[in-house]
Amino acid sequence: MEQSKLLSLSRVANQIRINIIEAVYNAKCGHPGGSLSIAEIMTYLYFEEMNIDPKNPKDPLRDRFVLSKGHTAPALYATLAERGYFPREDLKTLRKTSSYLQGHPDMKSVPGVDMSTGSLGQGISAACGMALSSKLDGNPYRVYTVLGDGESEEGQVWEAAMFAAHYKLDNLVAILDLNGLQIDGPITEVMNPTPHDEKFRAFGWNVITIDAHNFDEIEAALKNARATEGRPTAIIARSVKGKGVSYMENACEWHGQAPKEDLYKVAISDLEKIAETLK
Repeated sequence: MEQSKLLSLSRVANQIRINIIEAVYNAKCGHPGGSLSIAEIMTYLYFEEMNIDPKNPKDPLRDRFVLSKGHTAPALYATLAERGYFPREDLKTLRKTSSYLQGHPDMKSVPGVDMSTGSLGQGISAACGMALSSKLDGNPYRVYTVLGDGESEEGQVWEAAMFAAHYKLDNLVAILDLNGLQIDGPITEVMNPTPHDEKFRAFGWNVITIDAHNFDEIEAALKNARATEGRPTAIIARSVKGKGVSYMENACEWHGQAPKEDLYKVAISDLEKIAETLK
């Protein structure tokens, strides 16, 4: 990847992280840890990979995105705002009673949201349906979904995996955010769902493992997915929960709580220091 492109994407990802912290802090609740861990993935999807138009969010030929781990809505909202679907300032209304930006994505009220999600395990099934619909209708759009690693403990995820392989949904990409932590602790201690790569491969998927924070690897994986025929692609993205904020990194206690003012200032300071290195 050219250095100028890498720098541009890195700046966007860092701003998305700032947006996430601003939103969760102003809401006084939310899920920062797993939102921060997917900033690079979301950046590449929305600024490079997907065929989308913020001015025409309901374009029938647009690529679709499903945030299967719907509790990390701050990451999706932060990305949509940065991409121009709605004003960045609106992020500060997250979870307010009068706001259209609620704790989980709502396709009826939020521009750019293709599927309402919340109950874990169900998002990938919806993505499978979208991908099959595209095939049946002869449409060119592709479907992308991001899952949590704790979410992969749900049986419905593996039913969807079987479905996608059976119907040869090569227009479907499932990205697993493998940060190793869920709200109750390490995934391997709560209900060990590993090894994800071997499981998806056994179901008949094309499987790629990457560093979730490396744009070169993200780009290569998505190019591989586009070139793969007859099979869906699973990208196992090894990430750091709370990435970019010193005290949130690899700390499961930041799965589902907002920082108070003192720690909010630390988080913004951490991210502003990163921004300085990207100038």
